[in-house]
Amino acid sequence: MEIARQISVDKAIHHGTPVISGTRVPVSIVVGSLASGMNKEEVMQEYELTKEQVEAALSYAADLVKQTEVVALEA
Repeated sequence: MEIARQISVDKAIHHGTPVISGTRVPVSIVVGSLASGMNKEEVMQEYELTKEQVEAALSYAADLVKQTEVVALEA
């Protein structure tokens, strides 16, 4: 099931974690690779993805962060 542009979940693929549609590459791997210093071109080559797929992973991650509500706990 597609949950965002080019992002899918399927219980049979990585236990239902979000992956790039049509692949078995988890969004977390793409974002983590970029965060650890790989550039888009390196990620594209390493995981056989297009620029649009890499950018879709970043967009999905950004949307998740926007939806996150932080509740401060009093000490």
